[in-house]
Order: sequence, then structure tokens, then C-alpha cells
Amino acid sequence: MARLSLADRCRLSWLTLRRGLDHVIARIATHPLAPRPSFSGRKDRIVIAPQDLRTADPTRAAEIYGGRFAFAGKVVVCDGRSPFEMIPPSDEWAETLLSFTWLRHLRAAESTITRANARALVDEWITLQGSWDSIGWRPEIIARRIIAWLTQAPLILDEADVRFYRRFLRSLARQTRYLRRLARDTRDGVPRLQARIALAYASLAMTGQIKHLRAAARRLSAELERQILPDGGHVSRNPAAVIELLLDLLPLVQAFTARNVPPPPALTNAIDRMMPMLRFFRHADGNFALFNGMGPTSPELIATILAYDDARGEPVANAPYSGYQRVQAGSTVVLMDTGRPPPLDHSADGNAGCLALEISAKLQRIIVNCGLPGAGRESWRQVARATAAHSTVTFNDASSCQFYEGGSFRRIVGTPIVAGPTKVPVTRESGADGTMIRSSHDGYARRFGVTHQRMVRIAADGSHIEGEDVFLPVSGTTFPDTALDAFALRFHLHPGVKAMRLPDGDGVMLTLPNRDVWTFTTQQGPVQLEESVYLGGKEGPRRTVQIVIAGEARQTGRAQWRIAHTPQPATAANGRERGAEPQSPG
Repeated sequence: MARLSLADRCRLSWLTLRRGLDHVIARIATHPLAPRPSFSGRKDRIVIAPQDLRTADPTRAAEIYGGRFAFAGKVVVCDGRSPFEMIPPSDEWAETLLSFTWLRHLRAAESTITRANARALVDEWITLQGSWDSIGWRPEIIARRIIAWLTQAPLILDEADVRFYRRFLRSLARQTRYLRRLARDTRDGVPRLQARIALAYASLAMTGQIKHLRAAARRLSAELERQILPDGGHVSRNPAAVIELLLDLLPLVQAFTARNVPPPPALTNAIDRMMPMLRFFRHADGNFALFNGMGPTSPELIATILAYDDARGEPVANAPYSGYQRVQAGSTVVLMDTGRPPPLDHSADGNAGCLALEISAKLQRIIVNCGLPGAGRESWRQVARATAAHSTVTFNDASSCQFYEGGSFRRIVGTPIVAGPTKVPVTRESGADGTMIRSSHDGYARRFGVTHQRMVRIAADGSHIEGEDVFLPVSGTTFPDTALDAFALRFHLHPGVKAMRLPDGDGVMLTLPNRDVWTFTTQQGPVQLEESVYLGGKEGPRRTVQIVIAGEARQTGRAQWRIAHTPQPATAANGRERGAEPQSPG
């Protein structure tokens, strides 16, 4: 387990102390005996309901009405009891339940029964957990619940009596007051930004909160300027963060307009920067590249967000602040991670995937990273973050980053990255014959005295990609005197790709679902096909294979490889007719 530096330990200790003090103050402020605003008359009411852009499934409404709550890969059947009385099968399940994001499914069903069901469930939560709950009153959960209650207010409040309306508003105001006190110490990254977004929603939607709008807009602007990078990426380097934030920020702009208040320039500027990144991370099949915590892509959500993009331009090729490169040549797309790990406070989902790449052609992905599943993430998280789960080089079976798994700080920052590449220079050259990207990282320098350098050259027509991975001694011209200098160059294949080893052992024929054939070759000795797992699909974890080139840096010092499209006549489309050796996953 990696050790924290003294400076990092001091910083996290201070955050722990400040978080504890703020929780005490917030509990006092939200105590039932604390002064409360008045809810009589016309002053206190919800005047707008922001739009919810997330997709909904009306068939889920029947399950919820029947007491079957399926969240995060777990199912709880209530049998007449309230779901808020049940023992959660996992923290992920509880977080989803208590965030109330599932209300959109009830609204999609649009019936008197679902409206009554939504109202009853909200009322049950207020009765059972409206005063306190260890998970439900976490700031990030409160933020999501405030947004859900406000966006689904027409569902909850339609046909509601005055008593429930006032009870609902009192609870909403109490949660907003609590979140306002804790927002600055909410877990950094997307959770803290969502807390600021929720407070802006509440200030615009509730007449009793309008007095806080100026402060809410100012603090939201500051958080956007801090977290959204100049190229539109998020400071966490997680592509999923861009999607998640745009789903909340786009309706927020509309909410400002609905109240005849100009949206803050920082808000509109952040959206303008983030929109091109949606196209940057997308393969031709519409799925996002699996870097730094990205999981399954929802094409419906992407299409919804892109409908707000007036520019509709080509994706940028270089995202230097986010640390990624993109090359589109013909129908071939190559995406490469050329950035340092995110800052410690934002690294809970960061991966040790420096110099990893993904390759797709036409509508088919070929080379991928393992990614992270949509449900049951905790059981896969650390495996998916390792360098071995990425299409790059591992040295001595170690990751290029080190993770701190100490329990004392885990509730604050998760499992952060405390050591990793600090220097990742990158150059890019384009010409008539194609594009070359050259980069390196020093993630293995301190432990093993080795720098990993990767060169990738993409032909102008996208018909082939050539690569070279070089292992350079950090000092001098020889490797340090160590018994460990083994490397493994990995290329994880999408599960839709069929891999067959060529007879000479130095290559692999890859047959895509559309029957296109690509051939992977190397001169660095025989390649191996080993088991792998693909976590980035909607279906959950799927077995697949990876191409592995293994060797010793002291002897070879480099590994060259090539992947090329191979035009196949109809009679030679089958690998067996070429004498290939078939290999199936597992």
C-alpha cells in the first residue's frame, strides 16, 4: 500500500476535522427546535420545475409500485413495508434509493396511481429519515435528492393537499439549509459541483430561497472555473463527469431564463467548453472511450445533450489540459491518454492508464480498456484502475500509479492516487502520410529506474497503425542492477472481436462483427492471447481476450507492433482457410 506524504496527511487530517465541525454545526441548524422560515400564505411555494434530461423507463414504475426496488445491480422486495425500512444490500443501492433519481420513471408512466405512489414514498422518507440518516444525509445524496424533488415536483405535488405541500416544502427547505452549510466540504469533484448546482436550482425554483440566488450563482461560478478545464474536460479526467454535469447544467440555464435572470457567464462558458468534449471522447459507434472511471455509455443521453449543441462541429484533436489525444483518419479513430493522474482530491476514480489507447474502425471498437461497470462498481473498482486493465505497458506486474487504501481517510477521498507519472511530455506531428503521437511517462522511474515511451503513427487513410514502446533507463545508458525488468504490453480486445493466432505465432487475426479483418503483428517474439474482462458494456462484465507481448527490458529495450486493415476476398474471410489457430475467450 502506498504511503501518504506528510503534506497530504496534514491536508486530509484538516479536512477531516473541518468536515466534523461542519456536520455538528449543520445538525444544530437543522434541529427541529431551530428557527424555521414561515410557510404560510403565498410567499413560500415552488414556482418552476427544472427539466430532467435523464432518460426514464415507464415500465420501472410498475416494479416500484409493486414494492420491487432494483438499483445498482441489487433487488429488494419490500412485501408491503417501506423501502426506507429495509436493510440496504449495498451502499450503492442505498445511495440510489435515497437520492430519489428514480422518480423520473414514475413520472414517465404518467398516471394517477404513479403520482400517488410518488407522493406516498416521499412522505414515508420525510417520516422515517427526514430528521437524519447516515447515508441519506450525506451532502452528495442531499444534492441529488433536491434536484430530483424539484425536477419531479409536478409529479409529487399534482393533486396534493395543502398539508402535504407544506410538509414537502419544509423538508426541502431544511435539506437546502443543511446543504448550504456543508457544500464547501462536500467531497471534491462532481459531488461538490452538484451541491452548488442543487443550491442554484433551489434558489431559482423556491420563492423562499430566492434571496440566496446571488450567493449561489457566485459560488457555482467559482466551482465551475475551478473544476472545468480550459479545453472543456473535468479536473478528474473522467469523461463520465462531462456527461453527468451537462445533464444538470443545461436545465439550470433554462431555469435562469424562466426566472428572467441572466445565467452567470461562467455557467454558459463552461457549457460551451464542455460540449466539444462529448464528440472528442466518442468512438464512431457512439460509445465513449473507457478512461479514468468511464463506464457504459447511454446513447440516448448523449443524443439528448448534443441536441443543445448549436455548433455541431468536428471534435477537437488535442485536449492538452485534460491530457488526451484524438486522431480520426478515414473511418478509424484512435484515442490516447497522455496526461498525469488527477489531483489527489479528485483521484478517487482515477486510473493508472497513462499512455493507454483505444482504437475503433467504422462502427466497430477493436482495442479498448476494461472500463468500469454501471452496477456493482465497488467490487471491480480497484481491478479496473490498475495499469493491467488498460491497453498499455505494465512493468514488473506493477501499476504506473500507487493507490492509498488506508481506512482513516477513505470516507473523505476514497482510494486516492498518491504517486504516479509527474512528467508526461507529448508531441504531435501531422503530414500527408498521417499523424504521429509521441509521449512518455515516468511512473516507473522511482521504483524501477525506467521511463516508458510510446510512439503511435496513424496512416492518413486509417488503414494501419504502427506503434513502438521503448523502455529507457532514467540515468545513464544501462538499466539499474535489479532482477526485475519484465514488461508486458497489453491490448484488450472488445468482446465483439474474434481473435485467431496466426501460424507463425507473431500475429493475431482480428475479425470484427461487420466481417472486416484487421491483423496485429509484431517482431518482438510470439504473442499470447490471454483472458480479459470487458466492464464497459450495458450487459455488465463480459469475458474477452487480450493480446500480450512479454519480454525483458534489459534484453530488448523496445517492442514494435502494427495493426492493419486486411482486405479479405470472400473465400478467405474465414480464419481457418488461412490456417489460423482459433482462440475463444476462456
